[in-house]
Amino acid sequence: MEKDTKSQFCDISNKDGCSSSEKTTEIDYTSHWDNAYSKTEINQLGWYEESPDVSLELIRECGLDSKAHILNVGAGATTLVDELQKLGYQNIIANDISPLALEKLKDRLGENKNKINWIVDDLIRPTKLETLDKVDLWHDRAVLHFFNKQEEQDTYFKLLKKLVKREGFAIIATFNLNGASKCSGLPVHRYNEQMLADKLGNDFELVKSFDYSYTMPSGGIRDYVYTLFKRVS
Repeated sequence: MEKDTKSQFCDISNKDGCSSSEKTTEIDYTSHWDNAYSKTEINQLGWYEESPDVSLELIRECGLDSKAHILNVGAGATTLVDELQKLGYQNIIANDISPLALEKLKDRLGENKNKINWIVDDLIRPTKLETLDKVDLWHDRAVLHFFNKQEEQDTYFKLLKKLVKREGFAIIATFNLNGASKCSGLPVHRYNEQMLADKLGNDFELVKSFDYSYTMPSGGIRDYVYTLFKRVS
């Protein structure tokens, strides 16, 4: 869900604190992201990466073999799936809450789409994801920060802990404490590496973290923190 309906819709005001002070309400995320993908060309979306170099760098550090099970949550129409296939990974799982986003990704992949396990499901109300076998890598770029409520965050991390096997990895990239307080018209909850480590608990150790300034197609800047965790118990 590397999201933002149009890049100019990301509000960079109100940077005090790590989350929006606005009251959160129930959001129909499926309709929201379907609407985003229906109105804007993929390569003009605020979260579009022509080449997901930072994610690929962290994935290489994991030292996974070609048969590793890689779960890309909030995949949208990410180019990461294309690049993972080029690198020879055979067990890629692409998840998003937006059926339209995944259809656009399938269209781009052509025949290669048949080599992907596609899962339309909600990370904070999971059903299909709950039934997955354990994975070697959980990858999330720009999904977690949309979950502002404590119970949403708890469900997200509970699912991550359930699915990542021992000696497996989690890559989480989210808006850092200096990042935008809104994206795609939605409030976001911002993090640093210690906040993410606290959420994951003692079962995971932080392998690497760094701040990263992402340049959107519009030329605007979004400040992320990228983290790589390894499950140790």
